Amino acid sequence: MSLLFELPEVPCVAVLGEHGRYPVRRIFCVGRNYAAHARELGNAVDREAPIWFTKAPAALCHSGETIAYPPGTQDCHYEMELVVALGAAGFEVAAEDAMSLVYGYACGFDMTRRDLQNAAKAKGYPWDTGKDFENGAVIGPITRAEAFGQNAFDPSAEQRITLAKNGETKQDALLSEMIWSLPELIADLSRLYHLAPGDLIYTGTPAGVGPVAPGDRLEGRIEGLEPVVLTIDAI
Repeated sequence: MSLLFELPEVPCVAVLGEHGRYPVRRIFCVGRNYAAHARELGNAVDREAPIWFTKAPAALCHSGETIAYPPGTQDCHYEMELVVALGAAGFEVAAEDAMSLVYGYACGFDMTRRDLQNAAKAKGYPWDTGKDFENGAVIGPITRAEAFGQNAFDPSAEQRITLAKNGETKQDALLSEMIWSLPELIADLSRLYHLAPGDLIYTGTPAGVGPVAPGDRLEGRIEGLEPVVLTIDAI
């Protein structure tokens, strides 16, 4: 079978200490997973089930890049998140077995065209245009799960998640403040999809989200992981 045109190579992410790269199959994101963030945007805290949305792998953007201000928006926001990279398949996985699917972790930004998202929410429409766009899923290098022991990192412990814009801290919280823990998130998602290696899960953002402008530099950190950095090109 011949193709009518060539597609870009499969998006992939660097892995610390590995020559090979992690190919990205799908990007899942959970919304309102920190109570304070839900409240700051005027949303109710939903503890019945996680709120899921997706981004296309084409939205992937690597740490250290400089990007143009996203098109179609006047109010693009940063959202700093812990990203989970899956390395095994799973379907209808129990929470106590969910972490066996994890390949590694990374820092990431869920960039959001807030004005488009708010307009869609007001009409009861999907969030797609507010969330899924080029360079909207920024990610740093992946650290393999077993390497976290060397870095005293435990994603269920009191690890800080922070974001600084132009050197000023804007987001500062603990991963333990997540409404839905990592095992709960993976287990819930596995009831909706047949999970597989190459699936990324952006696990939600704490309070303190805000707008970016041309010339801004973002730096997100989680203890034990490589930081994620993004610059918005000056006009």
